[in-house]
Amino acid sequence: ERRAVAWTRKAANQGHAEAQSNLGTAYMYGLGVAKDERRAVEWYTKAAKQGHAKAQYNLGFAYMYGQGLAKDERRAVEWYTKAAKQGHAKAQYNLGFAYMYGQGLAKDE
Repeated sequence: ERRAVAWTRKAANQGHAEAQSNLGTAYMYGLGVAKDERRAVEWYTKAAKQGHAKAQYNLGFAYMYGQGLAKDERRAVEWYTKAAKQGHAKAQYNLGFAYMYGQGLAKDE
């Protein structure tokens, strides 16, 4: 796992969005590195700002549940929406859930 993380980090540092997203996941779950939710969010943010749908979803999830940053349902919905518009199924599901239960936006059944 450590070699995988080393190569992933090298690509992430060069701005590769998929690598940034994967490195975020490594930090979020402690895969080949010490678990560090804050660093995970930093990498997810870099990839999400480049339009990477999975990173946008993961960043939304982090905001929704306060992983590595302060919980902010409104920001979660913003990132879920970006990912959902790209066809990310989990983001679409979580966005529907947010509308149903009024998480981060007005309730809309």
